[in-house]
Amino acid sequence: MKILIADDHKIFRDGLRNLLEGRSGYQVIAEAEEGGEAVRLAREHAPDVAILDISMQGMNGIDAAARITAENRATRVLILSMHADRRFVLEALKAGALGYLLKESAFEDLLRAIRVVGAGGIFLSPRLAECAIRDYVRIADTGEEGAFAVLSAREREVLQLIAEGSATKEIAARLHVSVKTVETHRSRIMEKLGLRSVAELTKYAIREGLTPLD
Repeated sequence: MKILIADDHKIFRDGLRNLLEGRSGYQVIAEAEEGGEAVRLAREHAPDVAILDISMQGMNGIDAAARITAENRATRVLILSMHADRRFVLEALKAGALGYLLKESAFEDLLRAIRVVGAGGIFLSPRLAECAIRDYVRIADTGEEGAFAVLSAREREVLQLIAEGSATKEIAARLHVSVKTVETHRSRIMEKLGLRSVAELTKYAIREGLTPLD
């Protein structure tokens, strides 16, 4: 089974590669340290399973999952994250991921998740599955919405880059848009979220899992 690993910590990627390639039938064909790179490598290598972290520089794992699954349905996405907030589970599944596993899980659980997801099934960490369903009902009843529901994919991308310290011109160059377009996105983001400063945007992005703490 051909696998892509995307995580912003090299030591984690190295460890996961060694564990997987120590088992028969698994080949890590590509590694990425940020979401945009994961999308590009998935396009180039067409892995059977893409294992993505959520909090990565440049583009978060949930938006990366949406792009990967939109471009190639044959690549199945498994989220491997430290985030136990069931809201992330729901958004990951909506983005097209078929699995969500916590990093605290045993390696055997990861192998099981890869097999299930690789075959087109859905796999959730056991302690998240029931809670995810309960949270779905609660959110539906209360109308509670996070960044993935309130903001568009491009707005989330701009917000993440702002939170990571990129200047307006840098964001414009990275996204291949004008400075004015970036400024418009920033104004709309602030209006939608009711926030007034870059500091508030940064705190929000970290809280919503759009950008890593480091």
